[in-house]
Amino acid sequence: MKRDKIIFYIATGLLSVIVLFSVYMYVFKHEAIVGAFTSLGYPPYLIYPYAGLKLLGLFAVWNPNFKTLKEWAYSGFFFAFILAFSAHIMVNDGGHMTAALALVFLIISYIFNKRINK
Repeated sequence: MKRDKIIFYIATGLLSVIVLFSVYMYVFKHEAIVGAFTSLGYPPYLIYPYAGLKLLGLFAVWNPNFKTLKEWAYSGFFFAFILAFSAHIMVNDGGHMTAALALVFLIISYIFNKRINK
């Protein structure tokens, strides 16, 4: 049980670092992100709501009291990372590895969250 908790906290912590870095970029490097979103084919007006949803998702993933909301957050992150990976592959800008890493950490976090909360 202790090993499972350690793996959960490490994977979720690394996932949080990636998500918080992207939120930081969305808010404080907005002009660069507008260019990136436009090159990926997404409208720039999604940047701020997307940053807010990422923060809410992290809150749900870390909070043990919101079991249903946590499932929705994991699901939302899963689809966001899959879409980010495929969008970066399509435009061939090299950003796909961050999305792939986030997806790996998300899956590990989800599996070990289920193991420690049986």
